[in-house]
Amino acid sequence: MNIDLRKAIIKNVKDNSVDELEATIVDAIENGEEKLLPGLGVLFELIWNEADENKRADLVLTLEKGLQRSH
Repeated sequence: MNIDLRKAIIKNVKDNSVDELEATIVDAIENGEEKLLPGLGVLFELIWNEADENKRADLVLTLEKGLQRSH
């Protein structure tokens, strides 16, 4: 059985409202379960693909700050 994980994740949240999308992200982060990481990765990929060059630079700087605080 071949499952396209990206398509399945996108299908699960495609019709969600902004509030529901935020709740999905917050829940996945707060829950901390490893099995939710691929879903967050797919959502980040969508954000990255929709972002312009300036937004991408902001995302990378935000990531860098988060990494510095995490140790």
